[in-house]
Amino acid sequence: MTTVTFQLNWEPNGFQAPYFLARRKGFYEAEGLDVQFVEGHGSPFAAEQTARGRADVGLAGASAVLAKGSEGFDPLAVAALTKRTPAAIYTLRDVFGEPLTDLSQLAGKTVAPSATKTRILAAQALEQAGIRDTVDLLEVDPNTHHRVEHQLLDGSVDAAVGVVTNGRELEREYDRRADELAIGESLGVYGMMLVANREFAEGDPGTVRSLLRAIARGWIEATNDPEAALDALVDRNATLERRSEIELAKFHAAASGLQYTDHVREAGWGAHQADRWRRLGDLLAETDLLDGNVDPDDAWTNTYIDRDAPPIREYATRIGRNPEGAD
Repeated sequence: MTTVTFQLNWEPNGFQAPYFLARRKGFYEAEGLDVQFVEGHGSPFAAEQTARGRADVGLAGASAVLAKGSEGFDPLAVAALTKRTPAAIYTLRDVFGEPLTDLSQLAGKTVAPSATKTRILAAQALEQAGIRDTVDLLEVDPNTHHRVEHQLLDGSVDAAVGVVTNGRELEREYDRRADELAIGESLGVYGMMLVANREFAEGDPGTVRSLLRAIARGWIEATNDPEAALDALVDRNATLERRSEIELAKFHAAASGLQYTDHVREAGWGAHQADRWRRLGDLLAETDLLDGNVDPDDAWTNTYIDRDAPPIREYATRIGRNPEGAD
């Protein structure tokens, strides 16, 4: 068995369910792999740990991959796990005064972002909607996203920027109706990546291909049986059982709204698109998130995706999507 150290971006949660289900189902073992998960502290942390060789592979958002590349690190994205960013604008109905269904409703409102990256994405979405100049998009509070939640709860802001399911979590905890507006589809930029240490990938390409085949099978099984995926997640972290509704919602959001696109149907699971990377690079270049120049084309590769493997090639069919046309 070949040991692979897998750096997670956070503590186990619903977004990560397919990777734990793959282990429970024996998909890693079938590929001759012993995958060891390590909990993390965010995408930038996971990208840097992997680039430094402290982990073989890791989960990191595409923006973190480019940001770390601009700092002189070189994490390599070997599979596009979600094709859209999970960024979302959310609010409470009793604060906003009406259901939030369209970005145009934010004109004249005050919006608080939870992180620099989500603020950048929100600003772009508001710009595309033609209302950026009419929205008071606050700077990021250094006291993290929990402060944003408090601002929304006490009504000092009209809406907040975070990720999908943040609103549902508030609704569940405080019994106050919440609305969420995902902005990933309109932006056309990437979300989560599987990144690899370049030296590890170049030195053992077969192991990386084996891992990707196993993860693709994990995504298929999780999409077709979300409850089993949740059970595998709870096996890893029993405290999540009391949050099972939210964790299941996170996975559903990833599987239905973030992971699948027409490109997945055409090219198979995990394949990158150059235009999405370049669009993200152009967006970040206009901000202070990058420390220097970075070429988005150097951040990713499709080299390690085994397109002849049925779980990858036939991914759309195996999750019940129509392989002949868009859904």
